[in-house]
Amino acid sequence: MSLPQPSSLSTGASHASPGEFSAEERTLLLRLAHESILSALERRAISLDPPSPHLAQPRGVFTTLHLSGQLRGCVGFVLPVDSVYRAVAQTARAAAFEDTRFYPVPVDEAFQLQIELSVLSPPQPIAAEAIEVGRHGLLIGMYGRRGLLLPQVPAEHHWDRVTFLQQTCRKAGLPLDAWEKGATIEAFTAEIFGDPPPARSNS
Repeated sequence: MSLPQPSSLSTGASHASPGEFSAEERTLLLRLAHESILSALERRAISLDPPSPHLAQPRGVFTTLHLSGQLRGCVGFVLPVDSVYRAVAQTARAAAFEDTRFYPVPVDEAFQLQIELSVLSPPQPIAAEAIEVGRHGLLIGMYGRRGLLLPQVPAEHHWDRVTFLQQTCRKAGLPLDAWEKGATIEAFTAEIFGDPPPARSNS
């Protein structure tokens, strides 16, 4: 079965949010994302078998890469098309090598990447007035076009709910008021965690 085409989008700085994944699971998934990129560059295989039933559960995932504090790639699956373990590996590689906004990550940069993972809940229809900025991500669609923004985006840009709706419409290539004129609105939540920031030198 072929997978849906990953989506790309921008996010901001790394976040950590409480949720269902333990510290050990977060570390394991982040390590997997790094190893997936490195193994592709080194042309070697890695195991993608989930190490636990929990990590075998299907989830949508976005992997965001930063280099020296700047966005270096972001690709993901909105829908739960594979286990969270495999989805992390797939989206990490896609963010490194298939985000058309950037040139593919070379070996020297791969070792310097900061990675952020967003594990999504399944999207559910929502009324516009029920959207909570900072909690919900949005998926808006109309005329065969869809736009998605992760929950952290409006908080980082200090958007209110209406601006969040408008900017998600913009992401879809739709008029800013499409959300008021029949576009489908779906919301999801995301558990977001990433690499710790690099240590600062005291010198």
